[in-house]
Amino acid sequence: MRRAFYRFWFWLLGWKIIGGNPPDKKYVIVVAPHTSNLDFFVGLAARNILRLKSNFLAKNSLFKIPIVGWVLRLLGGHSVDRSKKMKLVDQVVELFETNERFVMTVTPEGTRSYVPNWKTGFYFIAVKAKVPIQMVSFDFKKKVVELKEPFHPSGDLDRDMDYMLSYFRTITPRHPEKGVK
Repeated sequence: MRRAFYRFWFWLLGWKIIGGNPPDKKYVIVVAPHTSNLDFFVGLAARNILRLKSNFLAKNSLFKIPIVGWVLRLLGGHSVDRSKKMKLVDQVVELFETNERFVMTVTPEGTRSYVPNWKTGFYFIAVKAKVPIQMVSFDFKKKVVELKEPFHPSGDLDRDMDYMLSYFRTITPRHPEKGVK
């Protein structure tokens, strides 16, 4: 029922999805640019349309709001305390190792504001867990959710980041002034 609702919503607003879920049982999804709270709802709709079960990280303060925290957990959310230097990479790698199927969705900016440099934890998670990265974008100008073919990180952070950034620079986010430069 939810899938039909989201498909109708996408059709009504003129959105479409290009690409699909990879055959892999484990991978990291990188969604960028993340410039608006609306990104969450576009992603939620696309995830339901594609029947994708994925997890995501969100700041722990959101989980402290009673109903919001419950909904985030129900949707696959895992809280992150960004004030502490925890070994988050190792914690997420362990989730990959202990689950037969596990998909983690990350917004590498870590905020809806423009940042000159992305957080790289998602990259090290993929390298350490030996899983591919799938780039996903929400182009608000074209009204397209695009799922690129997954790639296996080479271990060369600079080269792989250049590859990802070159793709995401072509995407028009909800607030273009906050997009990837």
